[in-house]
Amino acid sequence: MKALIISRDAALLADIEAQGAARLPALRLLSRREDLRDAVERAAGEAPQLLIVDASAAAPAEAELLERLLRLYPQASFMLLTGANQQDLLIRAMRAGVREVLQLPLAHQAFHEALDRIDIQAGVTPLRDGKVLAFLSCKGGSGATFISTNFAYALATLAEKKVLLIDLHGQFGDATLYVSDQKPAMTLADVCQQIGRVDGAFLASCLVHVSPNFGVLAAADDAAGALEMRAEHMDAILRVARQHYDYIVLDVGRQIDAMSLRALDGADAIHPVLQLALPDIRDGRRLLDILRSLGYPGERVRLIVNRYEKGGKLRLSDLEHALGAEVMHAVPNDYVAATDSVNQGVPALLLSRTSAVARSLAELVERVTARRLSENKGLFGRLFGRADSEL
Repeated sequence: MKALIISRDAALLADIEAQGAARLPALRLLSRREDLRDAVERAAGEAPQLLIVDASAAAPAEAELLERLLRLYPQASFMLLTGANQQDLLIRAMRAGVREVLQLPLAHQAFHEALDRIDIQAGVTPLRDGKVLAFLSCKGGSGATFISTNFAYALATLAEKKVLLIDLHGQFGDATLYVSDQKPAMTLADVCQQIGRVDGAFLASCLVHVSPNFGVLAAADDAAGALEMRAEHMDAILRVARQHYDYIVLDVGRQIDAMSLRALDGADAIHPVLQLALPDIRDGRRLLDILRSLGYPGERVRLIVNRYEKGGKLRLSDLEHALGAEVMHAVPNDYVAATDSVNQGVPALLLSRTSAVARSLAELVERVTARRLSENKGLFGRLFGRADSEL
């Protein structure tokens, strides 16, 4: 999207430019104007799609200049950045048609959420046909939440995909804690209660935004809200999510209920996660039997082994023979990197890019996206090239 920015604040300009460059597709700044009068008197040579107006220093009388600017660019979207005590200017701006108003200092999450809504309304973001990937725990403590959250972050970062993770763990879900310290403002239960409002912009506004192209929809945080969620709600959410995200990752947990069943029905691939231990294998067999009884074809069910150690008494071939299913991927037992990631709430890829678990996540992204290492330096080039540049 092409933007004209109106501000004389150099630090704010640099911040907006950096945040815009990180988006997919990137926000491109066409030109800059010092203030509202400068913008009205010097029309842009190329019509902008978005005007970002820093009105923090504007006097109430300058509202007329803002109205003239709106008439000058009738096809453009407007984002107004305001300071405190500018109520009169704000009211006139909204009456004139400005819908996105943010208060300074600029909060990055709010800025990206506003841009997401503008992109969707302007038709800049093309409708996608996203794939749904479900992760299930064969046994408690198998690490499915760690893998699903960290894989989703790696998918967004390394493959540059727009990714949504939905936590289906009910009131005990904690997927957001694995990748962010932000407190969710909305949960899955809140979205279900307002299901008639669900579109791309509303869904984006409900997420914890871990990065510009990766957001998490938190699990319901109370039993009452969870009881009101219906299977048809999941249909509506996934239908909208497929249109606006390249990948939707579902952290299903262990429960098989109406919501999780409907989610699994809509999944393109189902990934049971287990460890190479007899209790996991026993519960894995039970889970696979349930999935088969529900009619899910074997090619959609792809096993992931977590905390794998080569040379152990149990081999991957033993597991495949016991369960009658192939192992798609094995994540190594990188205890230190994984524990540090969980304890700090920082994705393993961000915390320790050269760790064994980070390398394994890159391999899993490559498998899922079918991207070859030789293309664009490959995912390992993205991973380790950046790490080398920081040394």
